Amino acid sequence: MTTTYAALLRGINVGGHRKVPMAELRSVLEELGHRDVRTYLQSGNAVFTTDADADADADGASTDELTTALQDAIESHFGFRVDCLVRDAAYLAAVADACPFPAAELEGKQLHVTYFSEQVGPERFASIDQKAFLPEEFRLGDRVLYLYAPEGLGRSKLGEVLSKPALVKGIVATTRNWNTVVKLVEMTRG
Repeated sequence: MTTTYAALLRGINVGGHRKVPMAELRSVLEELGHRDVRTYLQSGNAVFTTDADADADADGASTDELTTALQDAIESHFGFRVDCLVRDAAYLAAVADACPFPAAELEGKQLHVTYFSEQVGPERFASIDQKAFLPEEFRLGDRVLYLYAPEGLGRSKLGEVLSKPALVKGIVATTRNWNTVVKLVEMTRG
């Protein structure tokens, strides 16, 4: 059985640091035995198919194994470790479908999804007075945080607060704008 996945790399190709050329990333994924490898943008989005899900259990152990193998391969190839998240096509589609904001009515720059390595509860964000940031809002989902930022992430005061290291301590978190969320769903559909 073959499954299509997306790999989301965190913090690469930003400001000339931690350079990971997409052609080399595709090669790394192919060397791991993955097929149909494609990348999207330079910010660390890759889609691939593999048979690795055959023994997956309910908690997604196979995605954890795929993630660890990719992180190890990137470190071996590039000489530095990169946090990654690997998610299957069904999960990516479910995240898009569960968006609590009217995505079809918004520009891609106004809506963002932060993917987490594990489920996070509202207590992690309890110190944030959401009313103080209106009209900006965030909502939690299945291992994600949806952020509505009408002026875009670059001008978002709420986005700035949400990205503080203390709020994501102990987990991997990586953010994509809605255009990328939708594109990854399309790419993983086949």
